[in-house]
Amino acid sequence: MKHQLLLFILLIPFTIFAQDRITGHNFATRSEVIAQHGMACTSQPLATQVALDILKKGGNAMDAAIAANACLGLMEPTGCGIGGDLFAIIWDAKTKKLYGLNASGRSPKSLTLDYFKEQGMTEIPAYGPLPVSVPGCVDGWFEIHKKFGKLPMNQILEPAIKYAEEGFPVSELIAYYLNGSVPRLASRYPNVGDIWTNDGKVPQKGDVFKNPYLANTLRKIAAGGRDAFYKGDIARTIADFIKSQGGFLSYEDLATHTSEWVEPVSVNYRGYDVWELPPNGQGIAALQMLNILEAYDFSQWGFGSPEHIHYFVEAKKLAFEDRAKYYADPAFFDVPLEQLLSKEYAAARRKEIRADRAGVYQAGEISAGETIYLTTADEAGNMVSFIQSNYRGMGSGMAPPGLGFMLQDRGELFTLEEGKANSYAPGKRPFHTIIPAFVTKDGQPFMSFGVMGGDFQPQGHVEILMNMIDFGMNLQEAGDAPRIDHGGSSSPTGEKASGRGVISLESGFDYSTIRKLMEMGHDVQFARGAYGGYQAIMYDAGRKVFFGASESRKDGQAAGY
Repeated sequence: MKHQLLLFILLIPFTIFAQDRITGHNFATRSEVIAQHGMACTSQPLATQVALDILKKGGNAMDAAIAANACLGLMEPTGCGIGGDLFAIIWDAKTKKLYGLNASGRSPKSLTLDYFKEQGMTEIPAYGPLPVSVPGCVDGWFEIHKKFGKLPMNQILEPAIKYAEEGFPVSELIAYYLNGSVPRLASRYPNVGDIWTNDGKVPQKGDVFKNPYLANTLRKIAAGGRDAFYKGDIARTIADFIKSQGGFLSYEDLATHTSEWVEPVSVNYRGYDVWELPPNGQGIAALQMLNILEAYDFSQWGFGSPEHIHYFVEAKKLAFEDRAKYYADPAFFDVPLEQLLSKEYAAARRKEIRADRAGVYQAGEISAGETIYLTTADEAGNMVSFIQSNYRGMGSGMAPPGLGFMLQDRGELFTLEEGKANSYAPGKRPFHTIIPAFVTKDGQPFMSFGVMGGDFQPQGHVEILMNMIDFGMNLQEAGDAPRIDHGGSSSPTGEKASGRGVISLESGFDYSTIRKLMEMGHDVQFARGAYGGYQAIMYDAGRKVFFGASESRKDGQAAGY
């Protein structure tokens, strides 16, 4: 009896931190969702159900993605909305081809670098009217719909309109973020409290929240198309409001906005073709990391080993140094894509990595923030990888009156230092953090996936792929596994770090690994909320079934039928 009691006491610390599942890894939170006819994975169960409803009504994966995003702009205003930008990678089953959409907006044409100099600014403010760039989301919806859509747009947007009018119960994580953002922004900027409170109180978990302003805006868009947003009363309201706040975004900036269809770019990682969008996004950082990591045999070390984390972090440092130097709007800077994605360049960069010592890191952080990622698939085999964001959570604090949404602050990501790839210029798209991803194998669709979270996103993409390809995890386990984040320049104590950046590790890594990393010169710490959010759909062509996975760290749901 005494021995049994001792064994029970010894096991307590382990059972607290582990799932007691009969299958899979002990960190897995649930099984994959498996379905034949369609799949939707979003960070909000109500949005996932809307996407499935659209599929069941005869819509395709593209229709479902737009419908889900419209709902998320209402249900997760802390990460996205029609005041922000979007990017998508779409597998079209008819043409058997990938299409990339860059629906990011440009800086105001009347705002110049000289203005910031005259104001004595060394960086663009995080909030207020100056970081506001043209919101590209709505135009992105209509570009996708024009090229691929099946159902009429009014039918696609109707679920979001209905939820905005009748209300929805706020989920746990979004209530947390609303209560962190709304009081702070409402104390500084007009209209914020008017939109995102119930009788002056910020919604709590389970409170039913309505946004009649947004419902009205979406009805205008459903009836009048993208021009109702960019050339009608909505555009005039946005421009007048920004001008009243001392900003520069104009009616002309909105009226002349266009999205761009672009060719996705790829590298091959151990037989899998991994696809990202070219800059102004940061997707190619993930591809550069994979090229560097491909030379190492991780099967000899295993997941969570010091070698796994060390080589991952060192590859990230090299890719992010290039990110800081080269990633920008290609209309203003000739990004050397072919060189950056070549195996020869990766081999040369790999020589800078020491097996026994952490390297220096000079690229620093660019961003952190909430966003949403969703993915959908339909019976015909179409698959959509879709990401959308306002930046810095809710955005700039600029909420035009009576419209029900906040404008993004992506312009903050420009540098005010002249002569850089991402230097501010009028009519230029800023460096962007949000990136969708896609994987094909032997020319066929294999996986649509994304990982939210600012600077973490390329790191998250690589971690998911390594977890599946190198460490044999399934789609859900790959997202549930403990995550690694490298960045910053401060040490765990807040003092100036060693010049190598800081590794943040989720709970679940063995202390012997942490100790070994510290011996190699790495600074290691814990962090809250730094590890992004994940959704994915994998297609099994042989059995013709979809596997879905969703983020256990958020309120997400993967569902199919």
